[in-house]
This record gives sequence, C-alpha cells and structure tokens, in this order.
Amino acid sequence: MRTSRTSRTFRTARTAGTSPSPLWRRISTLCAGLAATAALLTAGITAAQAADAPLRDLAAAKNKVMGTAVTGSKLTGTYGDTAAREFSSLTPGNAMKWGSVEPTQGNFNWAEADQIVAFAQAHDQQVRGHTLVWHSQNPSWLTNGSWTPAQLSGLLKNHIDTEVGRYKGKLAAWDVVNEAFNEDGTYRPTLWYNGLGADYIANALTWARAADPAAKLYINDYNVEGVNAKSTALYNLVKSLKERGVPIDGVGLQAHLILGQVPATLQQNIQRFADLGVDVAITELDIRMTLPSDSSKLAQQKADYKAVTAACVAVARCVNLTVWGFTDSDSWVESTFPGQGAATPYDANYAPKPAYYGIAEALGGGTTTPPPTGACTAAYSVGSQWNTGFTGNVTISCSGASLSSWKVSWTYGAGQRITQAWNATCSQSGAAVTCSNAPYNGTVPSGGSVSFGFNGSWSGSNPVPVVTLG
Repeated sequence: MRTSRTSRTFRTARTAGTSPSPLWRRISTLCAGLAATAALLTAGITAAQAADAPLRDLAAAKNKVMGTAVTGSKLTGTYGDTAAREFSSLTPGNAMKWGSVEPTQGNFNWAEADQIVAFAQAHDQQVRGHTLVWHSQNPSWLTNGSWTPAQLSGLLKNHIDTEVGRYKGKLAAWDVVNEAFNEDGTYRPTLWYNGLGADYIANALTWARAADPAAKLYINDYNVEGVNAKSTALYNLVKSLKERGVPIDGVGLQAHLILGQVPATLQQNIQRFADLGVDVAITELDIRMTLPSDSSKLAQQKADYKAVTAACVAVARCVNLTVWGFTDSDSWVESTFPGQGAATPYDANYAPKPAYYGIAEALGGGTTTPPPTGACTAAYSVGSQWNTGFTGNVTISCSGASLSSWKVSWTYGAGQRITQAWNATCSQSGAAVTCSNAPYNGTVPSGGSVSFGFNGSWSGSNPVPVVTLG
C-alpha cells in the first residue's frame, strides 16, 4: 500500500533554553498530524490529487492501467519500491514462459512466477501473464521431440490447463499467443503452425478461456503498431476469430520502437482494432537509441514516449500501457542490439529520464523537466534526532540553471518513515520517498535554493540517504 501525507509547519511553544521531553515531542507530532489531516479534509485534497502523482495514479485518472515487465529476483530495495510506487500492472519478463515453468517434462518451477504474483497482490497491482504459446523460449524436451499432431495438441492443452489453472482468478490478462505472423502477414512457421495448422490459435484461446473464464485473452505481436501488412493480417485474424465465436478479448502491440520512429498511424491502428470490439494494450514498450545517449536523443525519446502514450489515451479501448522494464539496468536491449540501449524511462541508477516525464505529461501530469546534469542538486541533512524520531531537511540548489518546479526522491536504508512534512508534498511507499514542491516554492533561480523539512521515525540507526533530483 502507498501512503501520502501532506502537512504544514506546526510549531510548539517551549521554554527558552530547555529541550522538550520525548513525551511532549510525541504529543506535538500527533497534534501536527491531526491538524494536517483536518486541513486536507477541509480543502478537499486527497493524495491521489497531489501534484506529480505516480504514473499509476495518473493513468488511473485516464481509465488506463500503467504496467511494467519485472524480474522477480529484483523486487526488493529501490527496484521493488519503484515498481510498487509507479505501476499498477506487472508482467513477468520471463518467469511464466514455458521453458521457465517446465524445464523438464512434468517437473515444474513456479518460484519466480509465484513471487511476482504475491508482490502484485501485496501492492494492489494486476498481473499480465506472458506468454502461453510462442515459438521461442520453449524447453528443449518440447522442441526436440517428435510429436504427432494429436500428441502436440495434447501437450499444448495440458500446458495451458496447468499454467492458467494455477493462477485462475489471480491474473487480469494473458498474452495467449505471441508473435504468430511474419512481416509480410503470412503465418510464421513454428512448432505450432507446422504441427497443428492455423487453428492452434483458436484452440489455445478456447482452452485458456475454459481454464480461467475471468482472465482477458490477448494475441500479442511486434511491428504491428502502425497500419502495415503484418498488422492487417492480425486485424483480419481477430475479425475472423470474433465471427467464429472464438474467445478473444484484446490485441497486444509490443511497441519495441526505435528513436524517432513512432508510426504515424499508431492511433489509427489502435482505433481500428478497438472498432472490432476488442481491447488494445501497449504491452512491451521501449524506445532504443544508438549509444551513447545525449540531451538531444533524450529529448526525442521523451517526445516518442509521449506520442505513444497520447495515442493510447486517445482511444477508450486502449486499456493498458506497459513498458518492457522501467530501468536501463534491467533492459534486454543492450544485449540484443549491440551499440543500442537507454531504452526505458529510468536510467540505470533509478533516476527518471525525460522519457518518464513524457509519459506523465501525456497522462495529464505536470511538465516538470529535469535540469541539465549537475546544474541543480539536492542535499539531505538531519537537524535533530531523539530516541524514536528525527527532524530532517532537504535543500535544492541551482547554479547555471533554474527550475519552475521540482521533485526529489530517496530510499531509506534502515526502515525510517516520514510522519510529517512542510513546504513540500511527500509520499512514501515502503522505503521509497518522493517529495515535490508546494504551490508557492517551485521556482529555484540560478544561484538560489529552496528547502523543505520533515519529521520522521527511526529505530536502530538513521543513515543519511542519497537524494535524486528529477
């Protein structure tokens, strides 16, 4: 669960030269929290309406789901806190693929998939299953076997029954069939197409519906973002499936894009699928560039992310926008496309890039733009500390640049929690804290600074975290 508290400065009278007792401090902090809560209620303000809301909240306001692919083993620390704070849907990057869950026939490994589902449940998130039927990342025992059509059909049905059945009622959607077409719109020759014909798609959807009637069922592919031969073949397939009464709820457009190459027909394409009566999801969005990145490339990437997000926002039945990993340190791009990378909304140190703000702006958020690297900085300090609490301060300073608004974030390393803040709007999810300017102090001129303060609780130790501005 995410928490958000906003409060104003609360001063307590005390005798000069004396230090307030711990009991008096606790009473004053409690009173401050009550006063702040009352002020928020009186003003009709809620946490979800705060400036610089997480992407998941901005998306929800547009009736969209904001998702990311994740690696289960990394769902701790800053990675886990960011995934929980910013996203309302998780896609297992690899953990639910056939080769991962059944590496040897009849022997299953659900550990990472279960971990991701449990994390999502703990943080009020959906899970998008990925993927049931694909030509890649299948176990060797399957791909190297000699199967009759009846045997192959039985294996596929058993796989779908087993995996979808295991997570029945826990997943919002499944990418049932993945990458079924060639670039020219013909069917891709795969184990499934070669052995079972084109109806493997209809059968897989039918079996998935039987295994979990509540999960939304999708066909997913790449290079189908704009109107072209491949997307038209997918369109004709979905139309045919609908006419035949085969269960199909949505189409996934992967959107592994190249810098500056967002298809001009993206929104038109989303709309034509929606007009068939199915939902559309942007399922694997990343936008890669030739390395190294620079300010010009990052600005173009921001514009591209904003354009993709805006196209989804413009179509009511575009229901989900998922990035394929949110941080460059967890992206598949650099290992797959040598010399290319920097494809996600966060850099390798979990600092939001301009791309992040492009998504936020298209979802109706503010137009906060990070300053040039090093031009503005944020410094954290502890002013006073007692047995269970402390008072902290953050100062934002600029030299050679200015800000019209600001947002800072940090991750606590010893379980500290903010209980009250002034001159900023602060929220905390797990160990991750985000604070943004109040309406009256967003401007930081070159050569100037602004500060905000907060009270917090601690136990055991109170190490100073590193603050990120942006």
